[in-house]
Amino acid sequence: MKIKPLADRVVLKAVELEETTKSGIILAASAQEKPQVSEVVAVGPGGVIDGKEVKMYVKVGDKVISGKYTGTEVKIDDVDYTIVRQADILAVVE
Repeated sequence: MKIKPLADRVVLKAVELEETTKSGIILAASAQEKPQVSEVVAVGPGGVIDGKEVKMYVKVGDKVISGKYTGTEVKIDDVDYTIVRQADILAVVE
């Protein structure tokens, strides 16, 4: 199954966190935070939203940082995705 976002929405897939800290301490799954760095999987077309022209600045494959509690989480084919508006993306990781 394929996800095709509408308007200014972006589909994100969380990037796996390291399970070991820099000092070598192994973190239990319950001690890990929800990842904020995600990979862009699909991008909507943009267009006129609420009377304003919206240009899409992110593209598929970009690594981005989004707000911790933003978006809608969906599970398709046993993979977790988050659908957010482009405005909820805080930065592109280079």
